[in-house]
Amino acid sequence: MTRHRPVIVGGGLAGGAAAVRLAQMGLSPLLLERSTEAHDKICGEFLSIEASQHLAALGLDVRHLGGTHIDTVRIRHGRQTASQSLPFVATGLTRRTLDAALLDHAAACGASVTRGLTVQRIADGELVTASGVIDEGPILLATGKHELHGAARDADGTLHDVVGFKQYLRMTPALARAYHGIVEIVIIDGGYVGVQRVDGDRLNVCLVMTKGRFKALGGRWASLWSALLREPALEALADAEPLLPRPLSIAGVPYGYLARPEADAAWYRLGDQAAVIPSFCGDGMAIALHSGRLAANAIVNGATAAAYQAQLYADVHRQVRLATRLQWIVATPIGPFALMAGLRAIPGALRMLAHWTRIAPTAVSRAL
Repeated sequence: MTRHRPVIVGGGLAGGAAAVRLAQMGLSPLLLERSTEAHDKICGEFLSIEASQHLAALGLDVRHLGGTHIDTVRIRHGRQTASQSLPFVATGLTRRTLDAALLDHAAACGASVTRGLTVQRIADGELVTASGVIDEGPILLATGKHELHGAARDADGTLHDVVGFKQYLRMTPALARAYHGIVEIVIIDGGYVGVQRVDGDRLNVCLVMTKGRFKALGGRWASLWSALLREPALEALADAEPLLPRPLSIAGVPYGYLARPEADAAWYRLGDQAAVIPSFCGDGMAIALHSGRLAANAIVNGATAAAYQAQLYADVHRQVRLATRLQWIVATPIGPFALMAGLRAIPGALRMLAHWTRIAPTAVSRAL
């Protein structure tokens, strides 16, 4: 094996996108994924137009994967509602479906995809796995929200004192009508809930909440779910059947994290390892795909990890910072009321927020 073969740690959207692009350019990367098969992940599963453009450029058409059509965003707090058409058409698609399709596509393009192998740490520029040391390069770190020993992110200054949950619900006819073409964000005490239809006749319910508020509700999913169903905007969910035996959960996600360019960067950070945008804005999947494409382009063109990181930072830092401020605002006692008042008073406010928290079209075009 050549010393110059790229090694990708993680088979999510960022790692998969990088693998496809590198393989298409003839570099035959090695991708290491710890899971043995595609699985559900804590993710809003909202594919923006930018994400779809990246996937199309890689040769993957999401329209053939069974995703749902989304063209409207609705924000709710208590009994207040603000809604508006999106400035693009989005898709609701499960990560299980999309991740599997992307890695299959990467393998078909010539990438070596190894499943069921855990990378334990990075040490002296080498990857230490359960099966031994991999000394190739360059290294693309795409482990998503999970840290890798020896390459942990610095959470200082981020909104990391939160917990996240996700549950799928079986669609009832009433819910199918209520959420047709809609992604909904419900602002609750200490956080927010995202609801949208995805493939497989399911409703994706994701939420982010401060640890303090979760503890105040009893620190258990059952008590949290009961509290959510008392919200006027979420009462109708009580009639739907949960599809996961227990909700997926995560804690300590460093919302607002941005990997700053470093002249001596030893590896390429992709996806959530490079930038963690709050979930409500729906651009996390696009950023992951964008970073994978940028990193692959940089390697093909002989650019350093530092140069790649600088470009990605330039493309996403304003959006991440704005979305992080908004998440902080909605977690304050008066923030939700101020936000709803502004959305209702300013025509087109929701469309502007959707535009300001997305990767700029010029940046996407440059990457493609």
